[in-house]
Amino acid sequence: MKSNRNMLLAVACLALAALSCQAFSNLVGTGATATNVPDGQSPQSGDALLQDDFSSTGWGTGTDSDSSVEYVDGKLQMVVNTKNWFVWSTPNDQDYQNVHMEVTAFNNDTDPTTAFGIMCNQQTVDDSFYYFAITPAGQYAIAEASLAASDVFLTNEDKWEYSDLIKKNVESYRIGADCANGTLTLYVEGQQVASVQDDTYNSGGVALFVWSGEEATSANISFDDFLMTSLP
Repeated sequence: MKSNRNMLLAVACLALAALSCQAFSNLVGTGATATNVPDGQSPQSGDALLQDDFSSTGWGTGTDSDSSVEYVDGKLQMVVNTKNWFVWSTPNDQDYQNVHMEVTAFNNDTDPTTAFGIMCNQQTVDDSFYYFAITPAGQYAIAEASLAASDVFLTNEDKWEYSDLIKKNVESYRIGADCANGTLTLYVEGQQVASVQDDTYNSGGVALFVWSGEEATSANISFDDFLMTSLP
């Protein structure tokens, strides 16, 4: 992953690029609240495929010395206790394609270098995926993570960038992401922050993640009101 020396953001290594780093936790859920499409029909644009207010369990949870992902006060809370650690949780083991996702991320006084957001098109064989990340400091990236290779930031010439659309250190952020047949788009508070083209992966699993900074004193984010809909 890429480093921003000014922010000391957690970008030195993701275990997908070097498994020996052991710098990640992956928690698979047993099934979040789904909206089923009738048999024999394909999802239509705008159909809700998955929605969850985290009032009941379903996403992957677990706690160890490095991180904790648990249901707390009607939200999915991720706390990271180790510097430069990437943890994610999935609602199920299903593959999706051509979707729009939204989630509200609550900033629990987390370190401003903490990155968090949405993953899509996760591959079951090698855990490659796309991720849409923002930080309380106002930075963002859309990236591709691949096994045994450095992450590729598809935005801003392979670098982190600031956006005036991402308010600094506010209580919560409404994050959106399109994984749309080769088009990847990041939204914050309903406004488009960035959009790129990449068709390496066209379907796969989805997840929410938190990533602690290299010198972070805390990484603590809670997620609520997840929604995934089909795109045209």
